[in-house]
Order: sequence, then C-alpha cells, then structure tokens
Amino acid sequence: MKKYFSNTATWPFGTDIALLLLRLTFGLSMIIGHGLGKGERLFGSDPIKFADPFGVGPEISLVLAVFAEVICSGLLAIGLFTRWSLIPLVITMSTAVFIIHAGDDFSGKEKALLFLMSYVALLFTGPGKFSVDHLIGKKKAVS
Repeated sequence: MKKYFSNTATWPFGTDIALLLLRLTFGLSMIIGHGLGKGERLFGSDPIKFADPFGVGPEISLVLAVFAEVICSGLLAIGLFTRWSLIPLVITMSTAVFIIHAGDDFSGKEKALLFLMSYVALLFTGPGKFSVDHLIGKKKAVS
C-alpha cells in the first residue's frame, strides 16, 4: 500500500478515469450551476441585463456565455470536440476572473479560477480514453 501511494509513475487507466471525472464534474457543474440559469435569462420575457465586457452588447454577451456554459460544457462532459469546446470555456472563465471579478478579493473569484484552471489542464491533457473523441479516433485508425 505504501509503495502504491509513494510511486510517482502514472497509471494510464487511473489517468483516464481522472480525466473522465474532471470532464464530468466541471462540465456538468458549469451547466447546472451557471449555464441553465443564464439560458433561462436569455429566453425569458424580462429585458436582458448582463455584463458587456467587450462592448458587443448585453444580448450578444449573454448568448456567448450560454453557448460556452451549456453547449461547450455538454460537449466537454461527453468528450466530443473536447479541445475545441474548451476554448470558449477558457475565454469565458478568463473574462470572469480577470475582468468581471478583477476587483474582487480572492474568495470572489475563486470559483471562476477553479473552473479556468481545470479547463486549461484539460486543454493540455485532452479528453482521455473514456470519451467520444477517443471512440472516433479509434474508428478512424481502423478505417
């Protein structure tokens, strides 16, 4: 047991399980905790009031946030177009950390920073073996 926990070598199966857990946790948490609420605001009857950090208008800013937080997070969770879907998520969370919450203390930007760093890590690692991307890659290799 001590040898297992002291070993610094990676275990490929464990790495793929960890990547699956990260994708599911941060993908689904973003959808449930943030994206669905913004989606309701987007399609609701109330006038749209949303931050406009890039000067494109609150409606466009909200559409972009909903796209990232619902569509791209869903793709991330299942591991489809994983690295492509992470780009809007990294941009959205970078905006949250460095623009929207720039003046906040650490606790005010901590959640956005955790999402951002998990997305950056997944951008570097890729989706892992337990993903639709991997299944597509296997089929292409066989053909």
